[in-house]
Amino acid sequence: MSDLLGRLRERGWRLTAQRRVVAEVLDGDHVHLTADEVHARAAARLPEISRATVYNTLGEMVTLGEVIEVATDGRAKRYDPNAHQPHQHLICSGCGTIRDVRPSGDPLATLPATERYGFTVADVEVTFRGLCPDCS
Repeated sequence: MSDLLGRLRERGWRLTAQRRVVAEVLDGDHVHLTADEVHARAAARLPEISRATVYNTLGEMVTLGEVIEVATDGRAKRYDPNAHQPHQHLICSGCGTIRDVRPSGDPLATLPATERYGFTVADVEVTFRGLCPDCS
């Protein structure tokens, strides 16, 4: 499980009932929910939570660097609580399911120095695409 709720507590982020339920909904491994999915799950636990509160809370968590926004091929943004562990994403081209993966090796090693054009590369994002077992 991710440690989102614990990280937010450590930062001293004021955990209102609404913020807490959004963090609880996002907490876990391989969680990549859309804002609407977060709202639906949060409302099941806290019926009075508004869609605006969910969107605002997600935006604050992204700004804090505790949640990553994942955008894939024109689909709705998804929110990943696994913000502090290096990983890449494996995305199903059929249904859009996203899984966190940690391939071995250094992805930067696949970019030869001659192809870096003088850039000092600080980060690498690799996305693997294919069909999940349900869509195959």
